[in-house]
Amino acid sequence: MVCPNCSATNDDNAWKCVQCQTVLQQAPPPSGPPLVIPNYLWQAIVCTACCCVPLGIPAIVYAAQVNTKVVHGDLEGARRSSKNAKMWCWIAFGTGLAWILTYFAIVFAITIPNLFRSRIAANQAAAIGSLRTLNTVTMTYSATFAKGFPPTLMALGPPAGNGAPDAESAGLIDKMLASGMKSNYVFTYSPGERDSNGVAKTYTIYADPILGSNDQYHYFTDQTGIIRQEKGMPANAKSPPLE
Repeated sequence: MVCPNCSATNDDNAWKCVQCQTVLQQAPPPSGPPLVIPNYLWQAIVCTACCCVPLGIPAIVYAAQVNTKVVHGDLEGARRSSKNAKMWCWIAFGTGLAWILTYFAIVFAITIPNLFRSRIAANQAAAIGSLRTLNTVTMTYSATFAKGFPPTLMALGPPAGNGAPDAESAGLIDKMLASGMKSNYVFTYSPGERDSNGVAKTYTIYADPILGSNDQYHYFTDQTGIIRQEKGMPANAKSPPLE
């Protein structure tokens, strides 16, 4: 309908002119529960502040129009503004969520491989340290018990209970290393052939990662005390020594 005062075009159901506020018709008496058109204003503010400012601003603009249009009797326009406010709230929220997920994905993509490489390096350093320990204690065992090198790693481990160290449990290494597994490495010890006196004068020790990969080192050592390494494959007596 056209306003007789300012000639502005209004909705057929409007009871006041949107331009000059002239009363156009008698407002219909309310029937049933009052009409409520959600403006989504607080949702728009939250999405703007916490998710995405550029996309949250349209949500606030449309949300602010809802109540004004209801007061002016422009119910259809209020519904459109409400719908648009809701739509932009979801767009701002979805965009903000996508940015957050992308950020964390990038952080994890950078951090996790570095942590994994650091863990591998720590395990390799620990394996080298364990081999050095084993080279030392095998010599100690041989000198202490006059039986050559030990028959097994368990013979270097701690005695049961409070028992005294002997050739079967020398107490030279901890229980974990004596079991042959430590720092995600498997240690395989083998004494050499024994002479007529039952003395083993040689030995070999292999240290291999439990979960092997092409990026991890394998190690080898023997009675010479030299630790040798190979990357991505088992080491042996011909492998290059540690630098």
